[in-house]
Amino acid sequence: MQRPLPEPDADSAPFWEACGRHELRVQRCGDCGARRHPPRPLCPHCQSARVEWERLSGRGEVYSWVVAHPPVLPAFQERVPFAVVLVALAEDPGLRLLGNLLDCEPGDVRIGLAVEVGFEELVDGVTLPQWRPVERVG
Repeated sequence: MQRPLPEPDADSAPFWEACGRHELRVQRCGDCGARRHPPRPLCPHCQSARVEWERLSGRGEVYSWVVAHPPVLPAFQERVPFAVVLVALAEDPGLRLLGNLLDCEPGDVRIGLAVEVGFEELVDGVTLPQWRPVERVG
């Protein structure tokens, strides 16, 4: 069974296109400069519709995490157990992105673990941002 895939819309398409180029980009308000994710048409701080896309370093640290165990959707059955992490981004720790933690045993995940983005290419040209430890753990 195929994994669920993102369905980009007018607001999120630039994010997914950047992922396809192995770049992590987030929206930045063209008026007040606030970063935001997930993408949306208006700035939640000043209500501006002016949008810029900022490339980030792709580094951050684990803010929170959970380990997925069965039962899971059939498409994830052979991957369990796996860690899903909420990452506080280096450029803006209040901005957090969710993804799987690759190359790390679930038992080695901890709050504050330094991570960097890695990209997982799926079918139909869809590329997902995922996370990897900066240094070997375990």
